[in-house]
Amino acid sequence: MVAERRAPGAGNCAGNLARPWYAGRVATSQGTHGRDGGERPIAQNRRATHDYEIEARFEAGLALKGSEVKSLRAGRAEIGDAYATIEGGEVWLHQLYVAPLDQATHFGHEPRRRRKLLLHGAEIAKLQKALERGGWTLVALRLYFKDGRAKIEIGLGRGRSHGDKRQAIAKKTAEREARDAIGRAMKGQR
Repeated sequence: MVAERRAPGAGNCAGNLARPWYAGRVATSQGTHGRDGGERPIAQNRRATHDYEIEARFEAGLALKGSEVKSLRAGRAEIGDAYATIEGGEVWLHQLYVAPLDQATHFGHEPRRRRKLLLHGAEIAKLQKALERGGWTLVALRLYFKDGRAKIEIGLGRGRSHGDKRQAIAKKTAEREARDAIGRAMKGQR
């Protein structure tokens, strides 16, 4: 139930009780930090889907320093080598490169330090079970801002062999050619 507010000194006037507190408010722009509900991409690891067969994807928050956030807003990050591990019931991201900020001289950050990922306990338990079975790894897939907060999508993946990679490429090529053929056929019918 939505809480209702009355104007100060309005008493128990029936007109004020029927109108919720948020009625009549106008939506405004949220500034330049992207808090408009959309996603703003920072970096993507396209190589990960080629090298790994991704079974599940998880969205995690990142525990960052202020200079790291500013550097990410400038788009200065690389996630090609990034991977995650579970240590002591917490998920840690390794090898994420966030370029140092020139203005942050005294309170800057290490570019490749390990960063804590923020996940629910049930998600961490699920990932822990999968990693204990063996053959699985947590790979960083993409880095983005969502509602003004830095998020990372990690994938639970199994490494592909060279033959598997060839099969995946052949499958994508066949699907693309079939899609193109259908498109040409539809274009010819018009």
